[in-house]
Amino acid sequence: MTDKDPAAEEVRLHKLLAQSGVASRRKCEELMLSGRVEVDGEIVTRLGVKVDPRRAVIRVDGERLPPVSDHVYYVLNKPAGVVSTMADPQGRKCLGDMVGDLPQRLFHVGRLDTDTDGLILLTNDGDFAQAIAHPSYEIEKTYVAEVTGLASKATIASLLAGVEVEGRVVDVRKARVRSQAASRAIVELVIHEGRNRIVRRLLAQVGLPVRRLSRTRIGPVKLGNLRSGSLRELTPTEVGALLDTAGL
Repeated sequence: MTDKDPAAEEVRLHKLLAQSGVASRRKCEELMLSGRVEVDGEIVTRLGVKVDPRRAVIRVDGERLPPVSDHVYYVLNKPAGVVSTMADPQGRKCLGDMVGDLPQRLFHVGRLDTDTDGLILLTNDGDFAQAIAHPSYEIEKTYVAEVTGLASKATIASLLAGVEVEGRVVDVRKARVRSQAASRAIVELVIHEGRNRIVRRLLAQVGLPVRRLSRTRIGPVKLGNLRSGSLRELTPTEVGALLDTAGL
């Protein structure tokens, strides 16, 4: 359990689980009694236990629940042509223009090139944003690129073996050809790097100049069917998984 903070308002664990949407209060009691709930690394089966909802690390069947907080977490499907900043002195359309109606002061987690579309995270949680964007956590990102050229098996093998870009080898975790038609192909690859325009430079290095590029996943968060320009809140499962990945 976390150290008790006299100023914190502790709540009964089964009530907190129900309020978090895990299940009904009765079902949450059953989950606890069957040993499926963990708090700060300890299995909790006593129904009367209270926890600090802002500090306790709670898991149900191993899945992390985010703490109660004022933080918000969004995923945006950024259109191509939108600048990955919250304001732009040159007057170009930017992320801030797309979320201006929200009451929170948000900032972006990492960046996407202006001409790249797809998944970008937005939050008002500074520690979260810094950790998710930090290269040391090696959070995987999936990109789908439309390229010019023949994406052969040899090319994919070269990507997976590691390609040097400006003195550093890019670690490609996965790569595959989704489709190939004459001199154009759709290539999907998974990397964890965030260097500027790294996917475009990487593919150009193996003879596949990028025509269009989209990011479809960051860690457990997938773009799915989210329409271009649309925004949605991350699910508690997604937030919990990202907090774990970033060691928060």
